[in-house]
Amino acid sequence: MKKVCVIGAGFAGLAAAAFLAKEGYDVTVVEKNATAGGRARKLESQGYTFDMGPSWYWMPDVFEKFFAHFGKKPSDYYSLLRLDPSYRIYFSKDDVWDIPAGDKPLADFFESVEKGSSAQLAHFLDEAKYKYEISMQDLVYAPGLSLKELMKWKIVKGIFKLQIFKSVSAYVKKHFRDPRIVQTLEFPVLFLGASAENTPALYTLMNYADIALGTWYPRGGMYKIVEAMVHVAEQQGVSFEFDSTVEKITVENGKVTSLTINGNERKFDYVVAGADYHHVEQQLLPKAFHRYDEAYWQSRKLAPSSLIFYLGINKKVKSLLHHTLFFDQDFKLHAKEIYDTPQWPTQPLFYVSVPSKTDPHVAPEGHENIFILMPVATGLHDDDAIREKYFTLILDRLEALTGESISEHIVFKKSYAHNDFIADYNSFKGNAYGLANTLLQTAHLKPSMVNPHVENLYYTGQLTVPGPGVPPSLISGQIVAQELAKRDKASSTKN
Repeated sequence: MKKVCVIGAGFAGLAAAAFLAKEGYDVTVVEKNATAGGRARKLESQGYTFDMGPSWYWMPDVFEKFFAHFGKKPSDYYSLLRLDPSYRIYFSKDDVWDIPAGDKPLADFFESVEKGSSAQLAHFLDEAKYKYEISMQDLVYAPGLSLKELMKWKIVKGIFKLQIFKSVSAYVKKHFRDPRIVQTLEFPVLFLGASAENTPALYTLMNYADIALGTWYPRGGMYKIVEAMVHVAEQQGVSFEFDSTVEKITVENGKVTSLTINGNERKFDYVVAGADYHHVEQQLLPKAFHRYDEAYWQSRKLAPSSLIFYLGINKKVKSLLHHTLFFDQDFKLHAKEIYDTPQWPTQPLFYVSVPSKTDPHVAPEGHENIFILMPVATGLHDDDAIREKYFTLILDRLEALTGESISEHIVFKKSYAHNDFIADYNSFKGNAYGLANTLLQTAHLKPSMVNPHVENLYYTGQLTVPGPGVPPSLISGQIVAQELAKRDKASSTKN
């Protein structure tokens, strides 16, 4: 059996390991942290359980497809609850929307706000469904190695319906006038790491994922997915080594010959880097074998970083749902301060998750588990004073908008930002989500999964195809495993 080392136990690494082991490889996952999950690790303290990163369960079909490859279903490992309302939005203290689950209830709600918008939403979602289905069938499961992958007849024939050359912002505003509806439909783009003005309208497929496919919650938290994927991988024969840091990749004659792990040199036939692409290439790989130089990386458009607060409070809250978005400030100004003139924001938008509203097991009885996330630019100076400044700003706004006291009830608090992303994940510029999904960073225009200078080294994860987010990262692991196995088979046949 050929030996494969997968660096990193995030979603992409776990998926790659499971698929490669299923193909008959001897797979070892090496993870620098104490547990699997990458950015989706969990934090447990004082009776509170926090998902440290991803908190939205969208695109359930992707998870179903993954587990089906191994004769399993998500329900074998965790139970799902569809949230209804899907989420709440604060536009102001007196203007609060609860977004109903399902396209018909949402259409009725939109119609009550803007006459004619229900018909517009039906048309909008029909096109979003088309984009979603084409993307899932013909785009996202492609390895992104050539423009030819986009030349399939179905894609070429529907190029104008895919609206690759129109922005999400322009497309949404073509259908709707009310600024709150526009903002609601632009919101999913935040998961893709770019402003609505700079994201191709193709990605309104996310609205189909949101509205039609639904917002779900795996009981016990998002870490249940990680535990399930680890179990699947172990069933295939994957072994895991935690608290293990890859310090060096040795290359001879265009092939990785060994990895230095915790000071020990070890040999593998293949390496799949699920860790940060920039770190692996620029820090671990000899310079002569880099595919991209530092100037290339500095020119990439990154998705945001995040300032996150994990709070435990000793009371129940009434004004927050499982997911609550605070859009009471200028959306465009915050986006500009993330993407155009990177700086700590003036009046940030933020997001709050209270999973204990749905799941009583993630907080002590009578308490709440609160997760607050503020998207921010990458590469910023990060220190405790800055974090506290924004914590005070956010809590003051949250309390003013909701009319509820939070700060005096905090019994647990932890913050997480750039320095932590770098320390825990070697994250390029402290990014939280990977590369932005702009037109010039889509498909084969993303950093490649393969390195032409090193034939047995592959990359997977949010800095390569298909892009940021939990489902795309999971898909990325499947794609890289298939590409490695295909090339290995062709090489063995040739030899």
